[in-house]
Amino acid sequence: MAAAGTASVNGRWVVWGGYALLLAAAPLVFRSSLAHTMLSQMGIAIVACLAYNMLLGHGGMLSFGHAVYSGLGAFFAIHALNQVSAGSLVLPVSLIPLVGGLAGLVFAVLLGYVTTKKAGTPFAMITLGVGELVYAMSLMFPGFFGGEGGISGNRVAGQPFLGISFGPQIQLYYLIAAYTFVCTAAMYAFTRTPLGRMLNAVRDNPERVEFVGYDTQFVRYFSFIASGFFMGIAGGLTALNFEIVTAEVVGAARSGAYLLFTFLGGATFFFGPIIGAVLMVLALVFLSEITPAWLLWLGLVFTFMVMYAPGGIASLIMMNLRVASFGKLRPLLPGYAVLGAAALLILAGGGAMIEMVYHLQLNQALGPNMNYLGLALDASGAAAWAGAAAVLLAGLALFELTRRRFVRLWDRTQEAIEDEIRRREAAA
Repeated sequence: MAAAGTASVNGRWVVWGGYALLLAAAPLVFRSSLAHTMLSQMGIAIVACLAYNMLLGHGGMLSFGHAVYSGLGAFFAIHALNQVSAGSLVLPVSLIPLVGGLAGLVFAVLLGYVTTKKAGTPFAMITLGVGELVYAMSLMFPGFFGGEGGISGNRVAGQPFLGISFGPQIQLYYLIAAYTFVCTAAMYAFTRTPLGRMLNAVRDNPERVEFVGYDTQFVRYFSFIASGFFMGIAGGLTALNFEIVTAEVVGAARSGAYLLFTFLGGATFFFGPIIGAVLMVLALVFLSEITPAWLLWLGLVFTFMVMYAPGGIASLIMMNLRVASFGKLRPLLPGYAVLGAAALLILAGGGAMIEMVYHLQLNQALGPNMNYLGLALDASGAAAWAGAAAVLLAGLALFELTRRRFVRLWDRTQEAIEDEIRRREAAA
C-alpha cells in the first residue's frame, strides 16, 4: 500500500512538472509572433474552460451565460489598467488579472445566489437570462462599457521591472502561463476539497446530499463563486492580451464557445477542458481562415461527438489507456485505422459539397470554378456533385460497417479486461 501511495505521489509530480515544462518551453519551440499570440490565447482559454467546468463537469450545472463573469472581469481589469496608466492607481500590471478575478467573484456573489436557487433546466434558463441582461446593459451604459467601440488600454504602463514591460508578446505569454499554471493547480486542489467532493455528490444525487444534512443550494452557490473568480482572472488576462474589451466578451457566443469546447474536450475529466481550450483557439484562428463554413463544421463535429463519444476527447484517451494498460490495444488498431480512413472519406466528400454550396452562395462573382484540396471543381457541374456524393456515401458505408464490427470487438475486449480484474482480485 505504501509503495502504491508513493508511486501515485511521484506520478503527480511528473504530471505537474511536465505541465509546467510544457508551458515554459512552448514559446521556445514555436517562435513566431503568431504562435506566441495563439499560445497566450490558449492559456487564457484553459483558465476559462477549467473554470466553466467547475459548474458543468463537477457540478452538473449547465450554464448558458458564464461569459458574463469573465467579461465583467475584463471590463474592470481594463479600467484598472487605464487608472494605472494615468497614475491614479498604484498597482503592478502583473496583478491586473486579480482585479478581474475579484470583479468576477463579486458579481458571482451578487448574481449567483439567485442563479443557484434552482438546478437543472431552470438553472440553465436563469443563466441564459442573466447573460442576455448583462449583454443588453453593455450597450445601454457606454460610460462604463464603451458602447460598440469598447474600452481600450495600454499594458505598457509604469516603469519596467528588470526589463519586463509586458510590451513584447513573449513577456506577456509567460505572465499568462504563470497564471494558467497557478489557476490550474488551484482548481485541481478545489476538486480535492470537501466542498469539491460534495459538489460531485450534488451532481450525482442531490436528494441523498440533503438527506445527510447539506444544503445543495449553498454547495452550488459557493462553487459558483469560486468559478466566477477564475473566470474573472481569465477576463483580466484577456484585457491585458488584447488591450481592448468590447461587449462581445459578455455575449452568448462567448458563453456558447466555452460550453461547446469544454464538452468536446471532455467535461467528465479534469484535463478535458484543457484539450477543449486548445481546440477552441485552433478553431477560431485557423479553421475560420480556411473556410467560411467553419461554424457549420463545428456544429457537425459537436453532433458527431454527442452521438459517438459523449465523454469527449478525454474519455477516448482514458478508455484506450485503460485498454493499453492490460495489453489489449493492438488488436483494436486495424479497426481504428479503417475508421480513420472512413472519416477522411466522409470529410472529403461532405466537405466538397459544403464548400461548393458556400462558393455558389457567397462567391458567385468569381464564377463556378473553385479549388478544393488541390482539385479544380466546377461547383455548378453535375460531375463534381456526383463525385462528392459518391465519396461521401462510400465513407458513410465503410464507417458504419466498420463501426459495427469494432463495437463487437470492443465489447469482447472490455469483457476480457473485467475477467482479468476479477482474476487479479481473487489472487490478491
